[in-house]
Amino acid sequence: MRFGYARVSTQEQDTQAQIAALTAAGCERIFEETASGGRWERPELQRLLAQLRPGDAVVVWKLDRLSRSLKDLLVLLERIDHAQASFHSLTEAIETATPAGRMLMQMVGAFAEFERALLRERTQAGLEAARREGRIGGRRPKLTRLQQQEIVALVTSGQKSGAAAARLFQVDPSMVTRLVAKARGAR
Repeated sequence: MRFGYARVSTQEQDTQAQIAALTAAGCERIFEETASGGRWERPELQRLLAQLRPGDAVVVWKLDRLSRSLKDLLVLLERIDHAQASFHSLTEAIETATPAGRMLMQMVGAFAEFERALLRERTQAGLEAARREGRIGGRRPKLTRLQQQEIVALVTSGQKSGAAAARLFQVDPSMVTRLVAKARGAR
């Protein structure tokens, strides 16, 4: 069975041109949706994917009707392939039922993987540069080293309970527990 999927992003747009193209392409059932292509919460797309059987085909007017993100597009294409169905984009003339279409989708996947690797590499380089400059990632400590020492002294001397020290310094009691445990382990 050939399933069509037509999507627009806003209520002001309509799917008539997409539906006409999908009907002309022989789609027997068309799922129509108004939702952003960057969202995963698309009930009609999920219904379409749930109905796929081996030998079925998912047809869209353009690739960006299925997804705006290349990563998400590849995930959706993998789900279609897992159902042993094929994918066909009318405008880009991509059809995964043919060897050339599968090769093209693999090339798109290879470029996406390359892009992710470059992003990971740039992120690592940025983190290393920040470390060399003395900056470390993560959240700034809520307490100074002096405040931490004061909490430990108050609790270990018995002047304050852990809960009272937490209220005094406006921190979670679990932080006081960790500080005291760390100080006792260091002795």
